[in-house]
Amino acid sequence: MVGKANIGVIGAGSWGKNHARVFSELETSRLVGVCDLDSKKATRLAEKCGASPYTQPEDLLENSEVEAVTICTPTTTHYEIAQKAIEHGKHVFVEKPMVATTKEASRLIEDSERRGVNLMVGFIERFNPGVQRIKTLIKDGVLGEVILASARRVGRWPRRIGDVGVVKDTAIHDFDIMRYLFEQDPHSVYARIANSNHELEDYAQVVLSFDGVQTGFVEANWLTPRKIRTLTVTAKEGIASLDYLTQEIAVEDINTMVKPSSKWKEPLMIELKEFIQSIIEARDPLVTGHDGLRALEIAEIAIKSAHRNQVISFPEHSANYRR
Repeated sequence: MVGKANIGVIGAGSWGKNHARVFSELETSRLVGVCDLDSKKATRLAEKCGASPYTQPEDLLENSEVEAVTICTPTTTHYEIAQKAIEHGKHVFVEKPMVATTKEASRLIEDSERRGVNLMVGFIERFNPGVQRIKTLIKDGVLGEVILASARRVGRWPRRIGDVGVVKDTAIHDFDIMRYLFEQDPHSVYARIANSNHELEDYAQVVLSFDGVQTGFVEANWLTPRKIRTLTVTAKEGIASLDYLTQEIAVEDINTMVKPSSKWKEPLMIELKEFIQSIIEARDPLVTGHDGLRALEIAEIAIKSAHRNQVISFPEHSANYRR
């Protein structure tokens, strides 16, 4: 395959609209179809992006032109749709959390490997230019030995189908970022969660303990009036802070604080371009199903930890981390 990949988007909600827009703009992709159970939504988005509308995923998957699909539907539908796509030999990009349970995640990974298709999970913050700059600062030793990475992801409840709580829906982003920055899985997890205003948990504080002195702290909620998305990395020689939304970073040491200037870039555009490139180049994507599984495992252990009010060990943490 050279040049372009033919794509279908399943789910025409707010995030599916963004996927369809990006694929219609990328030079390396051709948006073939848009699928949604709501025929009006599917038709409206398909016409806007120059694609064909579908109301059933099976019909889209039967289209031999379609080489890959992205899944932007409620979490509890991810497994069934992704499994069908894999069985049809399609490459799959599935938004986080990749599925509702770790058992489903393991099955999808096995199925994708058996069929020889790519399975990428939508951890968009990996493709945030600010995260990439902080990753470089850590790798180049500018900050010294890292001690703590602390993330805040708070704001009002998103008005969409709520089939998972704030841990799997929101905090999972930062579980993945902690793994990415520290290049290892945690060895234990401790969490406090609550469901203050919603049926599922809407507030969480999670502590991830890694080998050595490294610790990750994640705060997530659907209660805070203002949307905040921040990451702070504290090290022995300096501190680096990131606003995920503006992509602005600040780096400070004992003498100075600098705020390197950079142009804002859309993380979703970078992320979906990587998915397309992995297909064209016949290689694994930078974020794989294994990354989705490990982040989901952390989320499930965090929920269990909160219910038991105890620290819980993370299974086979060192051996299973994959870059």
